[in-house]
Amino acid sequence: MSATGSGLRQGIGVSPGSAYGPVVQVAPPVRPPANEPAPADADAARDQVTAAFASVAAALDEKAGRVHDTAQSILKATAMIARDRSLLKSAHAQLEAGRGPATAIAAAVEEFAAKFEALGGYFAERVADLRDVGSRAIATVLGVPVPGVPDFDEPSIIVAEDLAPAETATLDRALVAGIVTQGGGRTSHTAILAAQMGIPAVVQLAGATEIDAGTPIAIDGDSGEVMIAPDPEFVEAQRVRRERRAAALAASSGPGRTADGLHIALLANIGGVEDAVLAAAQDLEGVGLFRTEFVFLSADRAPTVEEQTEIYRQVFEPFGERRVVVRTLDAGADKPLTFADLGPEENPALGRRGLRLSAERPELLDAQLEALANAARSTGADVRVMAPMVATVEEAAWFARRVYENGLAKAGVMIEVPGAALRAAHVLGEVDFGSLGTNDLAQYTMAADRMQGELSDLLDPWQPAVLDVIAAAAEGARGAGKPIGVCGESAGDPLLALVLVGLGVTSLSMAPGKVPAVRLALAAHSQLECQRLAAAAREARTAAEAREAVRSQASAAVAELL
Repeated sequence: MSATGSGLRQGIGVSPGSAYGPVVQVAPPVRPPANEPAPADADAARDQVTAAFASVAAALDEKAGRVHDTAQSILKATAMIARDRSLLKSAHAQLEAGRGPATAIAAAVEEFAAKFEALGGYFAERVADLRDVGSRAIATVLGVPVPGVPDFDEPSIIVAEDLAPAETATLDRALVAGIVTQGGGRTSHTAILAAQMGIPAVVQLAGATEIDAGTPIAIDGDSGEVMIAPDPEFVEAQRVRRERRAAALAASSGPGRTADGLHIALLANIGGVEDAVLAAAQDLEGVGLFRTEFVFLSADRAPTVEEQTEIYRQVFEPFGERRVVVRTLDAGADKPLTFADLGPEENPALGRRGLRLSAERPELLDAQLEALANAARSTGADVRVMAPMVATVEEAAWFARRVYENGLAKAGVMIEVPGAALRAAHVLGEVDFGSLGTNDLAQYTMAADRMQGELSDLLDPWQPAVLDVIAAAAEGARGAGKPIGVCGESAGDPLLALVLVGLGVTSLSMAPGKVPAVRLALAAHSQLECQRLAAAAREARTAAEAREAVRSQASAAVAELL
Protein backbone atom coordinates (compact mmCIF):
# COMPACT_ATOMS: atom_id res chain seq x y z
CA MET A 1 0.00 0.00 0.00
CA SER A 2 1.37 3.40 -0.92
CA ALA A 3 1.72 6.10 1.70
CA THR A 4 -1.10 8.04 0.12
CA GLY A 5 -3.39 5.05 -0.48
CA SER A 6 -6.20 3.83 1.68
CA GLY A 7 -5.84 1.13 4.30
CA LEU A 8 -5.04 0.37 7.90
CA ARG A 9 -1.67 1.28 9.42
CA GLN A 10 -0.31 0.53 12.86
CA GLY A 11 1.42 3.05 15.09
CA ILE A 12 1.65 3.41 18.87
CA GLY A 13 -1.34 4.89 20.69
CA VAL A 14 -0.23 7.39 23.33
CA SER A 15 -3.36 9.44 24.09
CA PRO A 16 -6.76 7.73 24.21
CA GLY A 17 -9.83 8.39 22.11
CA SER A 18 -10.67 8.31 18.41
CA ALA A 19 -10.86 11.04 15.81
CA TYR A 20 -11.67 11.54 12.14
CA GLY A 21 -10.75 14.44 9.89
CA PRO A 22 -8.59 15.72 7.05
CA VAL A 23 -4.82 15.66 7.33
CA VAL A 24 -2.99 18.92 7.99
CA GLN A 25 0.70 18.34 7.29
CA VAL A 26 3.03 20.37 9.47
CA ALA A 27 5.57 22.31 7.44
CA PRO A 28 8.91 20.49 7.51
CA PRO A 29 11.98 22.10 9.04
CA VAL A 30 13.60 24.85 6.97
CA ARG A 31 16.95 23.78 5.52
CA PRO A 32 19.76 26.02 4.32
CA PRO A 33 20.11 26.38 0.57
CA ALA A 34 22.58 24.08 -1.14
CA ASN A 35 26.03 25.60 -1.68
CA GLU A 36 25.18 28.77 0.22
CA PRO A 37 28.04 31.20 -0.45
CA ALA A 38 30.21 32.68 2.25
CA PRO A 39 29.01 36.09 3.41
CA ALA A 40 30.50 39.13 1.70
CA ASP A 41 30.34 41.09 4.96
CA ALA A 42 31.43 38.92 7.91
CA ASP A 43 30.37 41.43 10.56
CA ALA A 44 26.92 41.86 9.03
CA ALA A 45 26.52 38.07 8.90
CA ARG A 46 27.42 37.77 12.60
CA ASP A 47 24.85 40.42 13.44
CA GLN A 48 22.25 38.67 11.27
CA VAL A 49 22.75 35.28 12.98
CA THR A 50 22.76 36.87 16.44
CA ALA A 51 19.54 38.74 15.66
CA ALA A 52 17.92 35.57 14.28
CA PHE A 53 18.47 33.62 17.52
CA ALA A 54 17.28 36.61 19.56
CA SER A 55 14.14 36.84 17.42
CA VAL A 56 13.38 33.14 17.94
CA ALA A 57 13.81 33.50 21.71
CA ALA A 58 11.53 36.52 21.82
CA ALA A 59 8.83 34.75 19.79
CA LEU A 60 8.96 31.73 22.11
CA ASP A 61 8.74 33.98 25.16
CA GLU A 62 5.71 35.66 23.64
CA LYS A 63 4.04 32.26 23.16
CA ALA A 64 4.95 31.31 26.73
CA GLY A 65 3.13 34.39 27.96
CA ARG A 66 -0.12 33.02 26.50
CA VAL A 67 -0.03 29.59 28.18
CA HIS A 68 0.61 28.23 31.66
CA ASP A 69 2.37 25.57 33.70
CA THR A 70 3.76 22.60 31.73
CA ALA A 71 3.38 24.29 28.33
CA GLN A 72 4.87 27.52 29.62
CA SER A 73 7.89 25.81 31.18
CA ILE A 74 8.56 23.91 27.93
CA LEU A 75 8.40 27.09 25.87
CA LYS A 76 10.63 29.00 28.28
CA ALA A 77 13.16 26.17 28.29
CA THR A 78 13.16 26.21 24.47
CA ALA A 79 13.70 29.98 24.50
CA MET A 80 16.71 29.40 26.74
CA ILE A 81 18.21 27.18 24.02
CA ALA A 82 17.83 30.02 21.53
CA ARG A 83 19.74 32.26 23.96
CA ASP A 84 22.50 29.74 24.65
CA ARG A 85 25.81 31.56 24.21
CA SER A 86 27.69 28.38 23.33
CA LEU A 87 25.30 27.65 20.46
CA LEU A 88 25.67 31.21 19.15
CA LYS A 89 29.44 31.02 19.52
CA SER A 90 29.47 27.79 17.49
CA ALA A 91 27.40 29.44 14.74
CA HIS A 92 29.81 32.38 14.66
CA ALA A 93 32.71 29.93 14.34
CA GLN A 94 30.99 28.29 11.38
CA LEU A 95 30.68 31.73 9.75
CA GLU A 96 34.38 32.33 10.24
CA ALA A 97 35.04 28.99 8.55
CA GLY A 98 33.43 30.39 5.39
CA ARG A 99 29.89 29.10 5.65
CA GLY A 100 26.84 31.20 4.85
CA PRO A 101 24.50 32.29 7.69
CA ALA A 102 21.84 29.57 7.25
CA THR A 103 24.45 26.84 6.75
CA ALA A 104 26.38 28.08 9.80
CA ILE A 105 23.28 27.82 11.99
CA ALA A 106 22.47 24.33 10.69
CA ALA A 107 26.03 23.11 11.30
CA ALA A 108 26.11 24.53 14.84
CA VAL A 109 22.75 22.95 15.67
CA GLU A 110 23.82 19.52 14.41
CA GLU A 111 27.07 19.77 16.35
CA PHE A 112 25.10 20.38 19.54
CA ALA A 113 22.47 17.76 18.65
CA ALA A 114 25.19 15.10 18.41
CA LYS A 115 26.49 16.11 21.83
CA PHE A 116 22.99 16.06 23.36
CA GLU A 117 22.21 12.63 21.92
CA ALA A 118 25.50 11.26 23.25
CA LEU A 119 24.73 12.61 26.74
CA GLY A 120 21.28 10.98 26.78
CA GLY A 121 18.62 11.66 29.42
CA TYR A 122 17.26 15.19 29.58
CA PHE A 123 19.72 16.39 26.93
CA ALA A 124 18.48 13.81 24.43
CA GLU A 125 14.93 14.96 25.17
CA ARG A 126 15.91 18.47 24.09
CA VAL A 127 17.20 17.52 20.63
CA ALA A 128 13.78 18.09 19.04
CA ASP A 129 13.64 21.51 20.73
CA LEU A 130 17.18 22.33 19.60
CA ARG A 131 16.45 21.48 15.96
CA ASP A 132 13.20 23.44 16.13
CA VAL A 133 15.13 26.50 17.34
CA GLY A 134 17.66 26.03 14.53
CA SER A 135 14.96 25.70 11.87
CA ARG A 136 13.25 28.87 13.11
CA ALA A 137 16.56 30.76 13.09
CA ILE A 138 17.35 29.56 9.56
CA ALA A 139 13.91 30.68 8.38
CA THR A 140 14.55 34.08 9.95
CA VAL A 141 17.88 34.67 8.19
CA LEU A 142 16.39 33.47 4.89
CA GLY A 143 13.33 35.69 5.29
CA VAL A 144 10.84 32.81 4.84
CA PRO A 145 7.94 31.74 7.10
CA VAL A 146 8.98 29.81 10.22
CA PRO A 147 8.11 26.11 10.19
CA GLY A 148 5.22 24.70 12.15
CA VAL A 149 1.50 24.06 12.08
CA PRO A 150 -0.20 26.00 9.24
CA ASP A 151 -3.46 27.87 9.70
CA PHE A 152 -6.64 25.79 9.23
CA ASP A 153 -10.29 26.37 10.06
CA GLU A 154 -11.96 22.96 10.48
CA PRO A 155 -11.36 20.07 12.92
CA SER A 156 -8.36 18.21 11.48
CA ILE A 157 -5.67 15.64 12.22
CA ILE A 158 -2.21 17.19 12.64
CA VAL A 159 0.50 15.05 11.01
CA ALA A 160 4.24 15.65 11.40
CA GLU A 161 7.61 13.97 11.52
CA ASP A 162 7.69 14.92 15.19
CA LEU A 163 5.96 17.92 16.71
CA ALA A 164 8.27 20.23 18.60
CA PRO A 165 7.06 20.89 22.15
CA ALA A 166 6.74 24.57 21.24
CA GLU A 167 4.12 23.58 18.67
CA THR A 168 2.26 20.98 20.76
CA ALA A 169 2.00 23.35 23.71
CA THR A 170 0.07 25.95 21.72
CA LEU A 171 -2.30 23.80 19.65
CA ASP A 172 -5.93 24.92 19.45
CA ARG A 173 -7.89 22.07 21.06
CA ALA A 174 -11.08 23.22 19.31
CA LEU A 175 -9.56 22.56 15.89
CA VAL A 176 -7.06 19.76 16.54
CA ALA A 177 -9.08 16.54 16.48
CA GLY A 178 -6.02 14.32 16.69
CA ILE A 179 -2.24 14.09 16.30
CA VAL A 180 -0.14 11.61 14.32
CA THR A 181 3.67 11.64 14.21
CA GLN A 182 6.12 9.55 12.25
CA GLY A 183 8.68 9.75 15.05
CA GLY A 184 8.36 10.35 18.77
CA GLY A 185 7.83 7.87 21.58
CA ARG A 186 5.51 6.81 24.38
CA THR A 187 6.90 9.37 26.83
CA SER A 188 7.80 12.19 24.42
CA HIS A 189 6.59 15.72 25.13
CA THR A 190 4.04 15.33 22.34
CA ALA A 191 2.57 12.22 23.97
CA ILE A 192 2.41 13.73 27.46
CA LEU A 193 0.96 17.06 26.34
CA ALA A 194 -1.60 15.38 24.05
CA ALA A 195 -2.83 13.25 26.95
CA GLN A 196 -3.05 16.29 29.22
CA MET A 197 -5.02 18.17 26.55
CA GLY A 198 -7.30 15.23 25.84
CA ILE A 199 -6.28 14.98 22.17
CA PRO A 200 -6.15 11.45 20.69
CA ALA A 201 -2.62 10.79 19.46
CA VAL A 202 -0.60 8.13 17.65
CA VAL A 203 3.20 8.15 17.30
CA GLN A 204 5.69 6.02 15.34
CA LEU A 205 3.43 5.74 12.27
CA ALA A 206 5.61 4.77 9.30
CA GLY A 207 5.14 6.98 6.26
CA ALA A 208 2.98 9.52 8.11
CA THR A 209 4.60 12.53 6.45
CA GLU A 210 3.86 11.08 2.98
CA ILE A 211 0.09 11.16 3.48
CA ASP A 212 -1.32 13.87 1.23
CA ALA A 213 -2.68 16.96 2.98
CA GLY A 214 -6.47 16.92 2.97
CA THR A 215 -6.69 13.11 2.98
CA PRO A 216 -9.35 11.99 5.48
CA ILE A 217 -8.03 9.62 8.15
CA ALA A 218 -9.44 7.98 11.26
CA ILE A 219 -7.18 7.41 14.26
CA ASP A 220 -7.48 5.39 17.46
CA GLY A 221 -5.30 6.72 20.25
CA ASP A 222 -5.83 3.57 22.32
CA SER A 223 -4.84 0.89 19.80
CA GLY A 224 -2.54 3.04 17.65
CA GLU A 225 -4.48 2.16 14.51
CA VAL A 226 -4.77 4.71 11.69
CA MET A 227 -7.16 4.16 8.79
CA ILE A 228 -6.33 6.21 5.70
CA ALA A 229 -9.27 7.26 3.50
CA PRO A 230 -11.75 5.09 5.45
CA ASP A 231 -15.06 4.14 3.86
CA PRO A 232 -18.28 5.67 5.25
CA GLU A 233 -19.17 2.45 7.10
CA PHE A 234 -15.87 2.55 9.02
CA VAL A 235 -16.33 6.21 9.93
CA GLU A 236 -19.88 5.56 11.12
CA ALA A 237 -18.81 2.54 13.18
CA GLN A 238 -16.07 4.65 14.80
CA ARG A 239 -18.58 7.42 15.55
CA VAL A 240 -21.03 4.97 17.15
CA ARG A 241 -18.24 3.42 19.23
CA ARG A 242 -17.03 6.87 20.28
CA GLU A 243 -20.52 7.91 21.40
CA ARG A 244 -21.12 4.60 23.19
CA ARG A 245 -17.79 4.95 24.96
CA ALA A 246 -18.54 8.56 25.94
CA ALA A 247 -21.93 7.57 27.36
CA ALA A 248 -20.44 4.72 29.38
CA LEU A 249 -17.66 6.91 30.77
CA ALA A 250 -20.09 9.70 31.65
CA ALA A 251 -22.14 7.23 33.69
CA SER A 252 -19.07 6.26 35.73
CA SER A 253 -18.40 8.42 38.78
CA GLY A 254 -17.12 8.45 42.34
CA PRO A 255 -14.05 6.88 43.98
CA GLY A 256 -12.23 4.09 42.19
CA ARG A 257 -13.41 0.65 43.30
CA THR A 258 -13.23 -2.88 42.01
CA ALA A 259 -16.47 -4.83 41.53
CA ASP A 260 -16.11 -6.30 45.05
CA GLY A 261 -15.47 -2.92 46.70
CA LEU A 262 -11.67 -2.68 46.95
CA HIS A 263 -10.83 1.03 46.99
CA ILE A 264 -8.19 2.15 44.47
CA ALA A 265 -7.61 5.90 44.63
CA LEU A 266 -7.77 7.54 41.19
CA LEU A 267 -5.57 10.61 41.06
CA ALA A 268 -4.21 13.21 38.62
CA ASN A 269 -0.73 13.99 37.34
CA ILE A 270 -0.25 17.76 37.20
CA GLY A 271 2.53 20.19 36.39
CA GLY A 272 1.42 23.51 37.83
CA VAL A 273 -1.35 25.91 38.81
CA GLU A 274 -3.45 25.75 35.64
CA ASP A 275 -3.26 21.94 35.62
CA ALA A 276 -4.37 21.96 39.26
CA VAL A 277 -7.41 24.15 38.64
CA LEU A 278 -8.55 22.00 35.73
CA ALA A 279 -7.93 18.68 37.53
CA ALA A 280 -9.61 19.81 40.76
CA ALA A 281 -12.84 20.47 38.87
CA GLN A 282 -12.97 16.83 37.73
CA ASP A 283 -14.29 13.72 39.44
CA LEU A 284 -11.07 12.40 40.94
CA GLU A 285 -9.62 11.92 44.40
CA GLY A 286 -6.69 14.30 44.35
CA VAL A 287 -3.18 14.44 42.93
CA GLY A 288 -0.80 11.51 42.75
CA LEU A 289 2.03 13.42 41.10
CA PHE A 290 2.63 17.15 41.24
CA ARG A 291 5.79 17.81 39.22
CA THR A 292 7.47 20.88 40.69
CA GLU A 293 10.16 21.31 38.02
CA PHE A 294 8.34 24.20 36.33
CA VAL A 295 9.13 26.33 39.38
CA PHE A 296 12.85 25.84 38.86
CA LEU A 297 13.84 24.93 35.30
CA SER A 298 13.19 28.30 33.67
CA ALA A 299 14.66 30.33 36.56
CA ASP A 300 18.13 31.84 36.53
CA ARG A 301 18.32 31.85 40.34
CA ALA A 302 16.95 29.66 43.08
CA PRO A 303 13.31 30.65 43.78
CA THR A 304 12.81 31.95 47.31
CA VAL A 305 10.73 30.24 49.99
CA GLU A 306 8.14 33.01 49.66
CA GLU A 307 7.92 32.65 45.88
CA GLN A 308 7.53 28.89 46.12
CA THR A 309 4.98 29.12 48.94
CA GLU A 310 2.66 31.25 46.83
CA ILE A 311 2.83 28.89 43.84
CA TYR A 312 2.22 25.80 45.99
CA ARG A 313 -0.67 27.53 47.74
CA GLN A 314 -2.34 28.13 44.39
CA VAL A 315 -1.87 24.45 43.48
CA PHE A 316 -3.17 23.05 46.80
CA GLU A 317 -6.14 25.35 47.31
CA PRO A 318 -8.45 23.96 44.57
CA PHE A 319 -8.25 20.44 46.04
CA GLY A 320 -9.57 21.30 49.49
CA GLU A 321 -9.04 18.28 51.75
CA ARG A 322 -8.14 15.90 48.91
CA ARG A 323 -4.61 14.55 48.87
CA VAL A 324 -1.84 16.21 46.87
CA VAL A 325 1.31 14.13 46.42
CA VAL A 326 4.27 16.37 45.58
CA ARG A 327 7.45 15.17 43.91
CA THR A 328 10.38 17.26 45.07
CA LEU A 329 12.66 18.79 42.47
CA ASP A 330 13.65 16.19 39.87
CA ALA A 331 16.63 17.95 38.33
CA GLY A 332 20.36 17.64 38.34
CA ALA A 333 22.98 16.54 35.86
CA ASP A 334 20.39 15.43 33.30
CA LYS A 335 18.10 18.46 33.89
CA PRO A 336 20.62 21.22 34.53
CA LEU A 337 19.81 24.23 36.65
CA THR A 338 21.81 27.37 36.05
CA PHE A 339 22.01 27.96 39.82
CA ALA A 340 22.86 24.36 40.78
CA ASP A 341 25.32 23.15 38.17
CA LEU A 342 27.31 20.20 39.48
CA GLY A 343 29.46 20.02 36.36
CA PRO A 344 29.43 17.69 33.34
CA GLU A 345 28.92 13.96 33.71
CA GLU A 346 29.53 11.21 31.16
CA ASN A 347 26.11 9.60 31.73
CA PRO A 348 23.81 12.19 33.28
CA ALA A 349 20.71 9.93 33.20
CA LEU A 350 22.53 7.81 35.79
CA GLY A 351 24.19 10.72 37.54
CA ARG A 352 23.48 13.22 40.30
CA ARG A 353 19.82 13.89 39.56
CA GLY A 354 16.72 13.96 41.74
CA LEU A 355 17.46 13.23 45.39
CA ARG A 356 21.16 12.95 44.55
CA LEU A 357 21.19 16.64 43.64
CA SER A 358 19.36 17.40 46.88
CA ALA A 359 22.09 15.61 48.82
CA GLU A 360 24.69 17.83 47.14
CA ARG A 361 22.61 20.99 47.54
CA PRO A 362 20.43 20.36 50.64
CA GLU A 363 19.54 24.04 50.95
CA LEU A 364 17.44 23.71 47.76
CA LEU A 365 15.50 20.81 49.26
CA ASP A 366 15.05 22.48 52.64
CA ALA A 367 13.72 25.67 51.01
CA GLN A 368 11.26 23.63 48.95
CA LEU A 369 10.10 21.61 51.96
CA GLU A 370 9.67 24.77 54.04
CA ALA A 371 7.57 26.34 51.28
CA LEU A 372 5.46 23.18 50.92
CA ALA A 373 4.85 23.12 54.67
CA ASN A 374 3.85 26.80 54.68
CA ALA A 375 1.40 26.24 51.81
CA ALA A 376 -0.02 23.11 53.44
CA ARG A 377 -0.70 24.98 56.68
CA SER A 378 -2.34 27.92 54.94
CA THR A 379 -4.66 25.74 52.84
CA GLY A 380 -5.28 22.77 55.12
CA ALA A 381 -4.40 20.46 52.23
CA ASP A 382 -3.44 16.80 52.71
CA VAL A 383 0.11 17.22 51.38
CA ARG A 384 2.37 14.21 50.97
CA VAL A 385 5.93 14.66 49.71
CA MET A 386 8.04 12.13 47.80
CA ALA A 387 11.59 12.13 46.50
CA PRO A 388 12.66 11.04 43.00
CA MET A 389 15.56 8.76 42.10
CA VAL A 390 15.80 6.96 45.45
CA ALA A 391 17.94 3.82 45.33
CA THR A 392 18.81 2.83 48.93
CA VAL A 393 17.47 2.59 52.46
CA GLU A 394 19.92 5.28 53.57
CA GLU A 395 18.61 7.74 50.98
CA ALA A 396 15.00 7.06 51.98
CA ALA A 397 15.77 7.58 55.66
CA TRP A 398 17.71 10.81 54.98
CA PHE A 399 14.85 12.23 52.95
CA ALA A 400 12.16 11.25 55.47
CA ARG A 401 14.07 12.92 58.29
CA ARG A 402 14.28 16.22 56.39
CA VAL A 403 10.57 16.07 55.49
CA TYR A 404 9.54 15.58 59.12
CA GLU A 405 11.99 18.21 60.37
CA ASN A 406 10.36 20.74 58.05
CA GLY A 407 6.92 20.11 59.54
CA LEU A 408 5.40 17.85 56.89
CA ALA A 409 3.57 14.75 58.06
CA LYS A 410 4.02 12.22 55.25
CA ALA A 411 7.17 11.29 53.37
CA GLY A 412 7.42 8.91 50.45
CA VAL A 413 9.78 7.80 47.71
CA MET A 414 9.57 7.25 43.99
CA ILE A 415 10.30 3.65 43.04
CA GLU A 416 11.88 4.11 39.62
CA VAL A 417 15.25 2.45 40.18
CA PRO A 418 15.12 -1.37 39.93
CA GLY A 419 17.34 -1.66 43.01
CA ALA A 420 14.73 0.18 45.10
CA ALA A 421 11.96 -2.00 43.66
CA LEU A 422 13.79 -5.20 44.56
CA ARG A 423 14.43 -3.95 48.11
CA ALA A 424 11.09 -2.17 48.51
CA ALA A 425 10.29 -3.79 51.87
CA HIS A 426 13.38 -2.15 53.38
CA VAL A 427 13.23 1.13 51.46
CA LEU A 428 9.54 1.69 52.22
CA GLY A 429 10.13 0.74 55.83
CA GLU A 430 11.76 4.17 56.22
CA VAL A 431 8.85 6.21 54.78
CA ASP A 432 5.05 6.37 54.70
CA PHE A 433 4.35 5.39 51.07
CA GLY A 434 5.84 4.62 47.69
CA SER A 435 4.96 5.56 44.13
CA LEU A 436 6.12 3.66 41.06
CA GLY A 437 7.41 5.89 38.29
CA THR A 438 6.92 3.31 35.54
CA ASN A 439 8.37 5.47 32.74
CA ASP A 440 11.85 5.58 34.29
CA LEU A 441 11.46 2.11 35.83
CA ALA A 442 10.93 0.66 32.34
CA GLN A 443 13.88 2.68 31.01
CA TYR A 444 16.26 1.40 33.65
CA THR A 445 14.91 -2.16 33.63
CA MET A 446 15.19 -2.54 29.85
CA ALA A 447 18.34 -0.38 29.38
CA ALA A 448 16.49 1.70 26.77
CA ASP A 449 16.45 5.51 26.59
CA ARG A 450 12.82 6.55 27.01
CA MET A 451 13.24 9.34 24.45
CA GLN A 452 14.62 7.00 21.77
CA GLY A 453 11.54 6.44 19.63
CA GLU A 454 13.12 3.46 17.90
CA LEU A 455 13.19 1.64 21.25
CA SER A 456 9.47 2.05 21.97
CA ASP A 457 8.94 -1.71 21.92
CA LEU A 458 11.43 -2.15 24.77
CA LEU A 459 9.76 0.66 26.70
CA ASP A 460 6.29 -0.85 26.37
CA PRO A 461 4.96 -1.01 29.97
CA TRP A 462 3.46 -4.41 29.08
CA GLN A 463 6.96 -5.89 28.95
CA PRO A 464 6.77 -8.93 31.29
CA ALA A 465 10.15 -8.07 32.82
CA VAL A 466 8.85 -4.62 33.82
CA LEU A 467 5.73 -6.24 35.31
CA ASP A 468 7.99 -8.58 37.30
CA VAL A 469 9.87 -5.62 38.78
CA ILE A 470 6.57 -3.89 39.63
CA ALA A 471 5.36 -7.11 41.28
CA ALA A 472 8.52 -7.22 43.40
CA ALA A 473 7.97 -3.64 44.54
CA ALA A 474 4.31 -4.29 45.39
CA GLU A 475 5.25 -7.40 47.35
CA GLY A 476 7.82 -5.40 49.28
CA ALA A 477 5.23 -2.71 50.03
CA ARG A 478 2.88 -5.36 51.44
CA GLY A 479 5.70 -6.69 53.58
CA ALA A 480 6.37 -3.21 54.94
CA GLY A 481 2.66 -2.51 55.42
CA LYS A 482 2.87 0.59 53.22
CA PRO A 483 0.66 1.75 50.32
CA ILE A 484 2.22 1.89 46.87
CA GLY A 485 0.81 3.73 43.86
CA VAL A 486 1.70 4.18 40.21
CA CYS A 487 2.18 7.65 38.70
CA GLY A 488 3.74 6.69 35.37
CA GLU A 489 1.85 6.74 32.08
CA SER A 490 0.92 3.06 32.48
CA ALA A 491 -1.58 3.98 35.22
CA GLY A 492 -3.85 5.54 32.58
CA ASP A 493 -4.15 2.39 30.45
CA PRO A 494 -7.45 0.80 31.59
CA LEU A 495 -6.35 -2.76 30.85
CA LEU A 496 -2.91 -2.29 32.40
CA ALA A 497 -4.55 -0.65 35.42
CA LEU A 498 -6.31 -3.97 36.08
CA VAL A 499 -2.94 -5.73 36.04
CA LEU A 500 -1.39 -3.15 38.37
CA VAL A 501 -4.21 -3.58 40.87
CA GLY A 502 -3.80 -7.34 40.59
CA LEU A 503 -0.13 -6.92 41.47
CA GLY A 504 -1.05 -5.01 44.64
CA VAL A 505 -0.99 -1.33 43.65
CA THR A 506 -3.28 0.79 45.86
CA SER A 507 -3.58 4.03 43.83
CA LEU A 508 -3.29 5.10 40.21
CA SER A 509 -2.31 8.59 39.03
CA MET A 510 -2.66 9.72 35.41
CA ALA A 511 -3.65 12.50 33.05
CA PRO A 512 -7.10 13.58 34.35
CA GLY A 513 -8.83 12.73 31.08
CA LYS A 514 -7.89 9.06 31.51
CA VAL A 515 -9.59 8.63 34.91
CA PRO A 516 -13.14 7.76 33.70
CA ALA A 517 -11.99 4.81 31.56
CA VAL A 518 -9.83 3.41 34.36
CA ARG A 519 -12.70 3.82 36.84
CA LEU A 520 -15.02 1.94 34.47
CA ALA A 521 -12.54 -0.91 33.98
CA LEU A 522 -12.00 -1.35 37.73
CA ALA A 523 -15.73 -1.38 38.46
CA ALA A 524 -16.20 -4.30 36.04
CA HIS A 525 -13.62 -6.58 37.69
CA SER A 526 -13.15 -8.02 41.17
CA GLN A 527 -9.83 -8.03 42.98
CA LEU A 528 -9.49 -11.77 42.30
CA GLU A 529 -10.11 -11.20 38.58
CA CYS A 530 -7.43 -8.49 38.56
CA GLN A 531 -5.01 -10.92 40.19
CA ARG A 532 -5.77 -13.52 37.52
CA LEU A 533 -5.21 -10.95 34.78
CA ALA A 534 -1.91 -9.93 36.37
CA ALA A 535 -0.79 -13.56 36.47
CA ALA A 536 -1.72 -14.00 32.78
CA ALA A 537 0.29 -10.91 31.83
CA ARG A 538 3.36 -12.06 33.75
CA GLU A 539 3.19 -15.53 32.21
CA ALA A 540 3.31 -14.10 28.68
CA ARG A 541 6.53 -14.22 26.67
CA THR A 542 6.24 -10.79 25.05
CA ALA A 543 4.63 -7.41 25.67
CA ALA A 544 2.16 -7.95 22.82
CA GLU A 545 1.19 -11.36 24.16
CA ALA A 546 0.76 -9.92 27.67
CA ARG A 547 -1.65 -7.23 26.47
CA GLU A 548 -3.60 -9.66 24.30
CA ALA A 549 -3.89 -12.15 27.17
CA VAL A 550 -5.44 -9.46 29.39
CA ARG A 551 -7.65 -8.04 26.65
CA SER A 552 -9.04 -11.49 25.80
CA GLN A 553 -9.77 -12.36 29.44
CA ALA A 554 -11.09 -8.97 30.58
CA SER A 555 -14.80 -8.16 30.69
CA ALA A 556 -16.05 -8.23 27.09
CA ALA A 557 -18.15 -5.11 27.60
CA VAL A 558 -15.16 -3.15 28.90
CA ALA A 559 -12.71 -4.50 26.32
CA GLU A 560 -15.09 -3.43 23.54
CA LEU A 561 -15.28 0.12 24.88
CA LEU A 562 -11.56 0.44 25.48
